[in-house]
Amino acid sequence: MTATESTRSKPSLRVLEAIADAEDVSPITLEPPLNDVVDPAALDRLFEPTAADDSVRSGHVSFRYRGYDVTISSDGTIKLS
Repeated sequence: MTATESTRSKPSLRVLEAIADAEDVSPITLEPPLNDVVDPAALDRLFEPTAADDSVRSGHVSFRYRGYDVTISSDGTIKLS
């Protein structure tokens, strides 16, 4: 299992970086594209601050990509298993 934490980049980009690191390849070479599995824009919006009070949503989302079970948590952690 691999965990990557970052608060600077979007979750969709961090997923690609984590998988590329695990496979020792460039993120741009990953096939199929992430958007064939999940909507990257929707994924990025899941944990954005809310308009009402600027607080961050909590929770996690999981999906399968390139043979990995990917879990993104509201604290920014990405886990691959």
